[in-house]
Amino acid sequence: MSKKTLKVGLIGLGWMGRLHTRSYKQLAERFPELNVQTELFTACDAQEENRRIAVEELGYKKAVSDYREVMADPQVDIVSICAPNFLHKEIALAAAAAGKPFWIEKPMGVCAEESAQIALAAQKAGVATAVGFNYRHTPAVEKAREIVRAGRIGRITNVRAWLIADYASNPDGPLTWRYDTKRAGAGVIPDLMCHGADLIQYILGDRISRLCASTGIFINERPIPTKEGVGHTGWEVSDRKGKVDNEDYVAALIELSAGAIGTLESSRVANGPRAEYIVEIYGTEGSLRWNFEFLNDLWVCLAKDREFTGYKRVMAGPDFPNFLRFQPGAGTSMGFDDMKAVEAAQFVSSVIDGAQNAPSVGDGWAAAEVGDAMVRSVSSGAWETVRQVSVPTTFEK
Repeated sequence: MSKKTLKVGLIGLGWMGRLHTRSYKQLAERFPELNVQTELFTACDAQEENRRIAVEELGYKKAVSDYREVMADPQVDIVSICAPNFLHKEIALAAAAAGKPFWIEKPMGVCAEESAQIALAAQKAGVATAVGFNYRHTPAVEKAREIVRAGRIGRITNVRAWLIADYASNPDGPLTWRYDTKRAGAGVIPDLMCHGADLIQYILGDRISRLCASTGIFINERPIPTKEGVGHTGWEVSDRKGKVDNEDYVAALIELSAGAIGTLESSRVANGPRAEYIVEIYGTEGSLRWNFEFLNDLWVCLAKDREFTGYKRVMAGPDFPNFLRFQPGAGTSMGFDDMKAVEAAQFVSSVIDGAQNAPSVGDGWAAAEVGDAMVRSVSSGAWETVRQVSVPTTFEK
């Protein structure tokens, strides 16, 4: 049977846009059963140098400066949206209106209202979607989900997730759009904490129902940039400084619908942890622990083994979901980029078979509602209910 070809339109040639590109390139080798060929067709970026790189180095057929050209092109089958946060809603709504399936990075919008608009538009258009919750796809996380869903650690009592990073810890780092509420939302909440909320909901298959939060801004001013970079690197700054007006840190107490309680915490300005993203799930018969800095390890405690209590380190291997696609055996590590390749495969399979296999716009909206509840809680000084979304999620499957 001949392979189906999907022509890719990519919007935003920063770090994540280039990662999407690499992910599409891996599909034929890593996921041959999809029987699909992705053709890098059109890349869109405002910077001329990025457009040159797209064609000459990444392999796109052409590059344009206006995303509307991508949406208007009937040859483009699928779209990756990797532009800055404040452009997500406009571009995603255009994709839905054009009937084009889209893979969008999180956060979908700068707030829950924008995320809701995107989710509802995609649902109305009937297009397949994917949202960049790539930590879900780590084989150790998928195995943890299997263990929890099978009831092997009993009734879930409490959970913890913290995402502590140092990418913004240097006070001389540039005042990019990431530090502007209007363009990036509530700082570290949609940037990192949305991953923690999604991981908890995905592993447990349960919704965060209410919470009480506190936030802080610890670096109040940053140098104004004179030259743009890619991602967090390559920027140049002036001697002038501007105000940071969104959150560096958040902590929250949470309750889940089925009765579990827990904590969420995140920082972008920590000194020490580089990317310490940890999830712990506790039950009446055991517990699980996963740390992104050691993403190939899952720590498991099954309390029935009373002779040797405590955690056992289990290395991801061929019996873990998707591991064998990338590495031959335990001890040979997978990496961050591999998780995006899995996500690309889930997105493309959703487009081909009509099922929602990838993290959906419903999941993106649900995570945004957790973030908005945190912002409301800080303002009110009280517990806030997390508003429930009206489109399907995949974490509840």
